Amino acid sequence: MKRIVPALLLALTACGAQPAAEQAAPTSLTWAVETQPITLNPQQWSQNKVRLLVFNQFDALLSRAQDGSFGPWLARSWQVSDDELTYTLELRDDVTFHDGATFDAASVKANLDQFRVPGYNAAVSSIQLRAYKEAKVISPTTLEITLTEPDALFLDFLASPYAGQISPKSLKSARDLKFGGPDLVGTGPFVLDRYVQGQEIHYRRNPAYNWPPASAAHQGPAHLSEITYRFLSEAAVRVGALTSGQVQVIEGVPATEAALIKKDPGLTLHTALNSGTSFSYYFNTSRPPFDDQRVREAFREAVDVDAVLRSVYQDTATRAWSVVGKASPFYDASLERAFGGDVAKANALLDAAGWKQRDAEGYRVKDGKRLSARTFASAAYVRDRRDILAQAVQAQVKQNAGIDFQVKIVDAGTAEKALDENDYEIFENSRGDSDAGAALNLLLPGKGALNRTHFSDPELEKWIAEASATSDQARRKELYTKVQRTVVRDEAIVFPIYVPADQIAAQRSVQGLGFDPASGTPAAAYDVRIGT
Repeated sequence: MKRIVPALLLALTACGAQPAAEQAAPTSLTWAVETQPITLNPQQWSQNKVRLLVFNQFDALLSRAQDGSFGPWLARSWQVSDDELTYTLELRDDVTFHDGATFDAASVKANLDQFRVPGYNAAVSSIQLRAYKEAKVISPTTLEITLTEPDALFLDFLASPYAGQISPKSLKSARDLKFGGPDLVGTGPFVLDRYVQGQEIHYRRNPAYNWPPASAAHQGPAHLSEITYRFLSEAAVRVGALTSGQVQVIEGVPATEAALIKKDPGLTLHTALNSGTSFSYYFNTSRPPFDDQRVREAFREAVDVDAVLRSVYQDTATRAWSVVGKASPFYDASLERAFGGDVAKANALLDAAGWKQRDAEGYRVKDGKRLSARTFASAAYVRDRRDILAQAVQAQVKQNAGIDFQVKIVDAGTAEKALDENDYEIFENSRGDSDAGAALNLLLPGKGALNRTHFSDPELEKWIAEASATSDQARRKELYTKVQRTVVRDEAIVFPIYVPADQIAAQRSVQGLGFDPASGTPAAAYDVRIGT
């Protein structure tokens, strides 16, 4: 067996610990968030902006640092066999769930096996846990996990929200397991005790908490005695609530308000790029008009992305050039300036594709049909003014190339129906996976759970599969570079637009705010405190 993380790293968990007498006095905090959660079950998590809520209530088995390395959390250490098929976890023996149940090897096995329940989370089962074979309880603090094949994404899973540990009792008794909520029990620094749909979610401090990862700024219970997250979807309302003192922290700061916050001496502003994939438009190649590569390329060339981002985000957004986000170690910088913004080329491509005629409204037509493309965006996932961004793109492709781009913001059911029935032309998406490889496995293989382009290429799938199986990071980067160049440059099935980022604005008295090192999203509230 080769040891990856020795148990002596536990000595690091004492760093920064404060004696009980020095703990901050009980305090409460109100934080306004942009997105209301679809689910509070960490194993069902799908909204990047909900990550900060998940890690208030649940802990993962491993932690992850800014440089991508893994560290202990609920697992004190782990070993990986030479053939990379067996992972042996040594678990902490001092952890309890919020319901009083003991965290142990049996509870971890129960959480892993939950993913095998049909329909529980097919995407995770097919990607992060695709090679999971079985887990054996060796002792109360030792779990042996066997894989069917080497999997470079498995450690990433153990450090992700999906590995948030849920009390086995509540896994069986929760009234709504898919959603989670107050009756789904974790081990985290806060206990969820109130959820009011459309209004707020409330957590109280877990007084027994004493097992944060070594990277935490302190040890013991959280500084805050309670925290309330208010759901305020309108950016102007969030900013107004902060400047008026109704809330002490907000996330999702619009570009139009950033300068105002920076000028206010009583406020602070923090920002970070997200990991994972860029926000991109994915062209549905299985139906017209994007079954023709010339039309796919023309759509991209018709958009001056820099001008669009400048108008919508006022120079605060980072342009994307690849499906992989710029913060990822796998990002291929050679794609920069490889496409986009050439109106003459866009029109020449459309002429060559047979879209030469125009109707009375200026849209291109062929065989009596207008050159149209629709996107169905689920309202629950619309963030960062993406609706306004789509309108700006809509205006450019009409003016510059005569393309009728129809933007439809709909409920989740309507969006899913359009996708299931293949009744759309553009799929918009970004993913916040800490390892971009997980996202590529979902989005690009022919049978990927989120393959909405319906593009399939055996060589591309071979590269993705090999990258998932090797732990050699240099080799993974080489393979993912080939993948990016294929889908962006060679086949033009992806139109990268911007790299998602998160912003936090707060009253200056609020300290300890930061971003999750793995994802770039706002960190949970464990280290947050109110100073003088």
